[in-house]
Amino acid sequence: MSLTQIGAWAIAIPVGMLLYAYVGYPLLLWVLAIGRRETRHEDPEDWPSVSVSLIAHNEEESIGGTLDALLQSDYPPDKLQILVTSDASTDRTDEIVREYESRGVELLRAESRGGKTAAENEATKLLRGEVVVNTDATIRLRPSCIKGLVVPFADPTVGVTSGRDISVGGEGTAALAGETGYVGYEMWVRSLESRLGSIIGASGCCYAMRADLHRMHVPEILSRDFAAPLKAREQGYRSVHVGDAVCLVPRSVSVGIEYERKARTIVRGLLTLSYYRVVLNPFRYGGFALKLISHKLCRWLAPLLFPLAGAGIALLAVEHPWARVALGLCLAGLAVAWAVVRWPDERGTLPNAMTLLGFAVSSNIAVIAAWARFFTGARSMPAFWEPTRREPIDV
Repeated sequence: MSLTQIGAWAIAIPVGMLLYAYVGYPLLLWVLAIGRRETRHEDPEDWPSVSVSLIAHNEEESIGGTLDALLQSDYPPDKLQILVTSDASTDRTDEIVREYESRGVELLRAESRGGKTAAENEATKLLRGEVVVNTDATIRLRPSCIKGLVVPFADPTVGVTSGRDISVGGEGTAALAGETGYVGYEMWVRSLESRLGSIIGASGCCYAMRADLHRMHVPEILSRDFAAPLKAREQGYRSVHVGDAVCLVPRSVSVGIEYERKARTIVRGLLTLSYYRVVLNPFRYGGFALKLISHKLCRWLAPLLFPLAGAGIALLAVEHPWARVALGLCLAGLAVAWAVVRWPDERGTLPNAMTLLGFAVSSNIAVIAAWARFFTGARSMPAFWEPTRREPIDV
């Protein structure tokens, strides 16, 4: 095999995997979903009881607005429980939540930090609803969101429902084009997966589960929102995307913060996938396993092969001038991404073209960083990190 052929194959393998994960797989879903429509259910005559579980750590700037939005829900108030679990907050979070007790909001305080999943496990003891809705302190649910999440449970095969995230934020927010576009793309892919039976990951910002599924213990270091559809599938349930259940998600304030959030989230995702690895078996779990491999595993494996692609371009550069240009562009892209990630907020925002490039490149580098943490002691890391700080939504 010639040097050119070796270099070409070294590039083709990671690029092909990445293109399949982000382009080929969604197109395959789209083709298979032609003619299929999401099942629509009528509103039940008697709505089931619902518990909203909200985990907070030092969220004094956002928690009031979030609770105001929840209390504006059109869900029957006599069927709605709102429980805020404070993960050892040291600011005014608890005090603000207590101001809502007269309106039915309940507070559970953990005296020591345990992390989000540990707090969710603790909260299960006080959740009374037949359905549990999980959300975050910085998220705003539209008034009809809870009803939208609950209606599909009329289908006894549905165990988890996931809402539709809409990324919002001011003009000064970094990563404007990248984050907004990615969230919209992800919601489109989930809607296609849902039409073909089941999604393989729920929105951490807004999802619901049958109470019996939610009460099942999840190890503290895992990601409960990712674990939910995997655990549901193990128990014989489907998980579906609900386009009408809209939640507003504030954008990250910088590409650097978004990079660290992605790396942290993917580490927990890898741990969760490892823990529930049985559902990766296509002979036992069929299309669900193939979706999981395509949507998650291929996306997370492709960046690990980027050094191989770099070596391939370097090999081609020995004989081909265009490859030298390509190698230079790759290095320039990495330099721009590094600069965007390290850009201090106080120096103002960067052009959208730069933030878009920085967002795309740094997102894939975050995957490599996550794998490094996974292989070098992620299981021994504490189960909590400082929550990603986002600008409060003013709606």
